Amino acid sequence: MGQLDSATLETYREDGVAVLRGVVDEAWRARLADAIADNMAAPGPHGKNHADDDAGAYFGDYVNWQRFPAFREVGEAGHLGAVAAELMGAKRVQLFHEHVLVKEPGNSSATPWHQDLPYYCLDGSQTVSIWVPLDPVSKEVCPHFLAGSHKGQTTYVPRRFKTLAPLEGDTSTYQPFPEIDEARDADRLRSYDLEPGDAIAFDYHTLHNAPPNQTGTRRRAVSLRYIGEDVRFVDRPHELSPPFTEMGLSLKMGDRLPEDWFPTVWQAS
Repeated sequence: MGQLDSATLETYREDGVAVLRGVVDEAWRARLADAIADNMAAPGPHGKNHADDDAGAYFGDYVNWQRFPAFREVGEAGHLGAVAAELMGAKRVQLFHEHVLVKEPGNSSATPWHQDLPYYCLDGSQTVSIWVPLDPVSKEVCPHFLAGSHKGQTTYVPRRFKTLAPLEGDTSTYQPFPEIDEARDADRLRSYDLEPGDAIAFDYHTLHNAPPNQTGTRRRAVSLRYIGEDVRFVDRPHELSPPFTEMGLSLKMGDRLPEDWFPTVWQAS
């Protein structure tokens, strides 16, 4: 029996984003909370405070699953790998990376509209991020998604978050970034009130942003980024995030992503 109902799967296929209610149980939430706390206490080389001012910290870090195994194991024993397989229609699921994002109360940093794919050293149709909050999240601080923006697998110019300038390098193969008017496009915007245990799944092509956290509550979350068997390595002509090639990954265009870097968390029997 599948992990998800048919309505959720249809919503994901149509919108490129879907809310997953009660998909992470209390025991796994506790393990992820401990892993996030440990990560914040001992950041990796990419850990930093992204806050624009001193009003509230915005911690981000990624590619630490080897140091904090819960980030990998929640896709295995925690069943998120099986959930990702259903969403992607995949027979094998690898963890591309985890991304810890913690916005403290009073944080004023907004994340602008973007799509994740052009920042990554990969391409393919079988991609999904599962954004797992560990605190109650209101629509006020929940990421916003533009439903249907994944269709056609259009890839838009990757931009710097603070200036919105295109990344340095050849971006001629990308489409110009679309103008998004939140009033005009209100019927396509998706955002959710979430309780611990809920999650949001979205395609790497889906356009999204994230508001600041002007509430009195922390917003701890980890985004678990999964890929299926049709994904291949792409060497893009600009900086990447995570910078896997700078970290030592050496592949040719079209290669599969190796399991020692990107572990398999689920496979069809």
